[in-house]
Amino acid sequence: MTISDVIIHPTNPDIVFIAAQGAQHGPTQERGIYKSIDGGQSWMKKLFVADNVGASSLSMDMNNPRILYASMWQHIRYPWTMESGGAGSGLYKSTDMGETWNPMSEGLPEEFGKSGISVSRANGDLVFAVIEAAGTKGGVYRSENAGKSWKQTSTDRVTIARSWYYMEIFTDPSNENVVYVLNAPVLKSIDKGKTFQPISVPHGDNHHLWINPMNSKNMINSNDGGANITFNGGESWTRQDQQPTAQFYRVITDNKVPYHVYGGQQDNSAIGIASRTNGRGITWKDWYSVAGCESAYLAFDPNNPETVFGGCYQGIIDRWSRSTAASKSIKEYPELNLGNVPKDFKYRFNWNAPIISSPHDRSVIYHAGNVVFKTLDGGINWEVISPDLTRNDKAHQGPGGGPYTNEAAGGENYNTLMYLTESPHEKGVLWAGSDDGLVHLTRDGGINWSNVTPKELPEAIVNSIEVSPHDPATAYITVMAYKFNNLKPMVYKTSDYGVSWVKRVSGIDDQTVVRVVREDKEVEGLLYAGTEAGLYISFNGGVFWQKIQLNLPIVPINDLTIQDNDLIAATAGRSFWILDDLGAFQGSKGKFEKDLMLFQPKKTYRIFGGSTDEPRPGLGQNPKSGVLIDYYLSEKKDSASLHLKVINSSGKVIRSLSNGPEEFVSWPGGPQKPVLMPTKRGVNRVVWDFTRAPLPSIDKVFVYGNYSGGHVAPGNLYLEIDIRSRFGRDHC
Repeated sequence: MTISDVIIHPTNPDIVFIAAQGAQHGPTQERGIYKSIDGGQSWMKKLFVADNVGASSLSMDMNNPRILYASMWQHIRYPWTMESGGAGSGLYKSTDMGETWNPMSEGLPEEFGKSGISVSRANGDLVFAVIEAAGTKGGVYRSENAGKSWKQTSTDRVTIARSWYYMEIFTDPSNENVVYVLNAPVLKSIDKGKTFQPISVPHGDNHHLWINPMNSKNMINSNDGGANITFNGGESWTRQDQQPTAQFYRVITDNKVPYHVYGGQQDNSAIGIASRTNGRGITWKDWYSVAGCESAYLAFDPNNPETVFGGCYQGIIDRWSRSTAASKSIKEYPELNLGNVPKDFKYRFNWNAPIISSPHDRSVIYHAGNVVFKTLDGGINWEVISPDLTRNDKAHQGPGGGPYTNEAAGGENYNTLMYLTESPHEKGVLWAGSDDGLVHLTRDGGINWSNVTPKELPEAIVNSIEVSPHDPATAYITVMAYKFNNLKPMVYKTSDYGVSWVKRVSGIDDQTVVRVVREDKEVEGLLYAGTEAGLYISFNGGVFWQKIQLNLPIVPINDLTIQDNDLIAATAGRSFWILDDLGAFQGSKGKFEKDLMLFQPKKTYRIFGGSTDEPRPGLGQNPKSGVLIDYYLSEKKDSASLHLKVINSSGKVIRSLSNGPEEFVSWPGGPQKPVLMPTKRGVNRVVWDFTRAPLPSIDKVFVYGNYSGGHVAPGNLYLEIDIRSRFGRDHC
């Protein structure tokens, strides 16, 4: 359920109101205004209009909290269009702290779409609304008698542009003449809503504004890029490049050392960024723009990412050169104009249209609309290698919205391809998934295509297709039907090129949409799933799944990839996250049959760079410098002695670690305690920093320098771990 607003009583925090917009893609009873009198432990629905009418805005008179105003919005969003408006939309007022509500209508349009409402703290008789409506009826309205009657003050179309994305209005708490409307720009009026001028903010697509009731020059603006603070009324704002709030659609990596991570981020550029640095962490200086725009798929030769192909909405695609930092448009024409209806297009492209490079020949680039395109010359010429691989339902290719606003950004293009991949095993074996629930396969480079859609698959988004790295006939698809108001997880597996499919969702919450599944490159049947609510893992090919959240924020995971035995997640709102070294999953296969288990670390490069144990603002975390060593303990070992030995090829122990203070390194000011091995129950991790054992020393003899051991040369080393206790010794 979508929550539009939360209002807390100014003197009694146990009294809370929420405006429930409800489900976006279907009728529901869970809409309206809710009230809690026990701090949110229980809720009572106080205003309900209809199962297709949600609450889009809520405002309380903070000088008289018994008075509230609400905007109700009739709407439903289909996969192919947005219906915003109708007889159910309206403005309401309560004078008894939300117990009863009465409609306000005098001076307002008879029918309208989405609206926002705000009562002035400086003058409780002044109430403002921004309303989506037909023609010149849309704009800003003002009531000077607490909602008894209204008059339109502004018909400026900018105040209601892209209405069902925005429509937020806020009054200055100390100056009744000042009103803000949030849209793609932030608009400010100093004459009670008659005229508006844009004010400069760090980012477009603005969704909310907090104004300090004690000092209206202090405001916080939230937008699609993050949040910004001003202390001078908007003359300047705090930076946004230190907030890990990027919304990534897809993720891809190169084979550099260290590898770089790439993706297109909503309302920001498509970027590449280092997975680690030689500094204290990863900063904004370590990212750079590449090809494409916010909705980009990216494609390149991972061994030589000199040229990057990137996409954008409406089928835009360009080619970017790393050496020149210049881009060239290589789109397949004719051009698709924003606002035109998709049924008139020659080709239809998804907002997130696939672009991939062939793993067998990196000069081959594929691009997918409703058909599959192929280029051999960097996009100068494109060849269509498929028929229309969608349902091609003309009834679902009309305007993007109505009845008042036609959304024109391309997000409502329907009957398009959503995913495309080529088998890593067989050249010319391509799998395509559409946004309307079809899966197609070609095994001859596009000459012939077969519909291999699972028979029970509903009309829905085929969001990812994973060809098993271990078996060319095995593939996994993830399907999302949330645009049909269906939140059930859908993961299907085939072992015979799509002839038959089995559903694999046991263990995943029944109302959790799955967005992507990837199979481990080392262990067959070890799967990772990115969902609407975090990460899941399966050790048996999806027969059973379990949550593996760790410290990852509970956030939608749009995509996953594996590089250098790390798992990289593209999240919707928390940027990229990397799980360093999957060795413990691979080594255990989900079974811990011994009291002590030591897992094979991945091959490690000697790269120096600082790392913080806890996240710091503006600083992405480097992995620890050294070998990540994972081991399993069946129970917590408080009194036992845990020992880990690093042994060279001659059998000599060159470093030992333990859970006790057995090694000391002398530094100026006294000995430094070593990094101790953790001994908690379950999987533990310790980092060996490539150094030999410390040199013998006498404390405080020398003022400068230290006695830490030198770094070892590259080569093969061996690990040995044991636990010694009064009950005996476990050895591994």
